[in-house]
Amino acid sequence: MAEFLDLESQDGVRMPWNVIPGTKQEAANAVVPVAVIYTPIKHFPSSAAPLLPYQPQRCRTCRSVLNPFCIVDFAAKIWICPFCFQRNHFPPHYASISDDNLPAELFPQYTTIEYASTPDPTATVPPVFLFVVDTCVIEEEIGYLRSALLQAVELLPENSLVGLITFGTFVHVHELGFAQVPKTYVFKGSKDVSKDQLLEQMCFFANKPKPAVGVIAGARDGLSRESISRFLVPASECEFTLNSVLEELQKDPWPVPADQRATRCTSTALSIAASLLGACVPGSAARIMAFIGGPATEGPAPIVSKQLTEPIRSHKDLDKDSVPHYHKCVKFYDGLAKQLVHQGHVLDLFACALDQVGIAELKTAVERTGGLVVLAESFGHSVFKDSLKRIFQASNYDLGLSSNGIFEINCSKDLKVQGIIGPCATLEKKTPLCSDTVIGQGGTSAWKMCGLDKSTSLCLFFDVVRKETPDATVQSTSNQFYFQFLTYYQSNSGEMRLRVTTLSRRWVAGPGSSQDLIAGFDQEAAAIVMARQVSFKMETEAEFDPIRWLDKALINLCSRFGEYQKDSPTSFSLSPRLSIFPQFMFHLRRSQFVQVCIFYFQFFKSVALLMCALALFLYLMVFTS
Repeated sequence: MAEFLDLESQDGVRMPWNVIPGTKQEAANAVVPVAVIYTPIKHFPSSAAPLLPYQPQRCRTCRSVLNPFCIVDFAAKIWICPFCFQRNHFPPHYASISDDNLPAELFPQYTTIEYASTPDPTATVPPVFLFVVDTCVIEEEIGYLRSALLQAVELLPENSLVGLITFGTFVHVHELGFAQVPKTYVFKGSKDVSKDQLLEQMCFFANKPKPAVGVIAGARDGLSRESISRFLVPASECEFTLNSVLEELQKDPWPVPADQRATRCTSTALSIAASLLGACVPGSAARIMAFIGGPATEGPAPIVSKQLTEPIRSHKDLDKDSVPHYHKCVKFYDGLAKQLVHQGHVLDLFACALDQVGIAELKTAVERTGGLVVLAESFGHSVFKDSLKRIFQASNYDLGLSSNGIFEINCSKDLKVQGIIGPCATLEKKTPLCSDTVIGQGGTSAWKMCGLDKSTSLCLFFDVVRKETPDATVQSTSNQFYFQFLTYYQSNSGEMRLRVTTLSRRWVAGPGSSQDLIAGFDQEAAAIVMARQVSFKMETEAEFDPIRWLDKALINLCSRFGEYQKDSPTSFSLSPRLSIFPQFMFHLRRSQFVQVCIFYFQFFKSVALLMCALALFLYLMVFTS
């Protein structure tokens, strides 16, 4: 695996097939998909991925970026794009380019390179952290949470903006910009508050008339900076006020009858938080950090009713589709996810409770925005405290959080993009690169990544569209596939960057190609691709049987690449390049992630068959009598 680890350390890329099947039929016979596991902002030494302080050169047809695989005519000052073969002229400041004087983007070893735009101090918005805190927990948990938040505030970057919302029966939006007199805006938890209602009730246009037309989003679109600074305050200026509010943080004062659950309006609080950030800092590096201590019982998306007589839904109930509030909640959080993706903001969830908090309903909003989920039994648990501290820790072990990213793909014309499985949302950019077969977030060549860190990885699936093997002359001169991944993102400093990774892989087809494919097979990457694909199918396909699917894939792979004599099982052997892959599949198929799904699938199937048999028996008894 050493050569594959070197590729990962150079470009943040692993591929199951580093020699790619060259035709559609060959790719189908290979069983494991043509895929790429890519870490968009993986940390590299500066010598491996240089940072260039100027704008990239783009192809005028396909918009790909100048890279080491381009053909360059130094005399005519022209470069030819390897994706669309368009001839492009170098700009005047490349006039001194020559074979001995190459710009960094043409160095063969710089297949990954990064561009930094010159930041505009007036337009750059610092990172924003909006804390949304649940107060429907016992006093002991309030104490743990207060202590953790106070430590987190001390670790915040000084230039970051901070806001605070607390919720229980009502939602309280705290005004941190006026330390002399604490002020809070209160919203009823049972009502869904629109963005316009929020702006009106929070007096955003008290000193400035509201614009008659247009979308209100940020200081440039109608909101005064004074209004925004009342709720989102620099950490260096609001530390005393925020500490005072947190020190006085108490349990929700509204009484809870003995036969009822606490009134917790989680959905209303998150909706208000999203609308507040959308109005104040759209398109910026903002994170909603929600601290939840139990199930939502109030608002537009309750997980369970207040009555204790109604049990909280179980995994079995979700499989049977017998959860009264589930579809309503999922619809609400799907809408919230779309809103956050449009704004470029992230939802992080810290769920610390012995009971369920509704992750199944909330997961769409967290996954599509690239947020973090931390599950613990208590706010005093070390898992919660250490996880929260690690987010803000400025050390070599920090998460390297970045925000507001856009990910784009360009590839050779004989490949098409099927989709991505990972923390992203489609931008619905339909291009000729899009395949008719969709896997994950597909039907596009661009995706939004609201939140990403240095370990965030995407699993990209490709479809080989060439149906026939070209003749030998063509194959000898153009047997390369090219991929280019472009990641725009905002770093912690507020600087916008573009990272470009360009890859080239050889393709093979026809008789004798099996040995070439085996030589480029990465067993670890293949196991990850299969695990991601089976996980996605388990979530999206109702009648999917993962054990059967994994067994069939493994059998087909072994029959395709194994060596054996017919009717002689002892003669079977696999190349060392594939020998560990069956073990990976064996452990995957017997893991709890797969077996839980299978248990419930078989259980409900058995119950259904038993009920049918019982109905048939009763019918025969009645009919014969």
